[in-house]
Amino acid sequence: MADFMVDRLADTINKIKTNENIGRPTCVVYSTKQIKAFIDILKDEGYIGTYEEFTDRYSKKLRLNLTNKINGIGVVKPHYSMSSGDIRKYEERYIPSKDFGMLVISTSKGLMTNRKARENNIGGRLMAYIY
Repeated sequence: MADFMVDRLADTINKIKTNENIGRPTCVVYSTKQIKAFIDILKDEGYIGTYEEFTDRYSKKLRLNLTNKINGIGVVKPHYSMSSGDIRKYEERYIPSKDFGMLVISTSKGLMTNRKARENNIGGRLMAYIY
């Protein structure tokens, strides 16, 4: 067993970014509940196409169809804790302009975008940004 922890979300974001930059049409990443929720957000917002889940020996994985619509994507570390009032401050820090891109926030009601979190007046932990 390995002595180190793996940040699967950061690994997923890195693989998506790398494969988008070199122009590959597909990408394979590990599948966990959190990653699936993150991929669903990207799909709903139009940043990636469809995906399929499959089993590779002992682990579940996702095959993503990339659409080459991502300009920038990254994980935010440390995962800042924020209230609903703090969202605008982090939008200014991580998103280049208003209504161009989004933050992904882990809330008590699951992963959601900054717009949805502000709508529901709910805070959480900042996980990633994408534009």
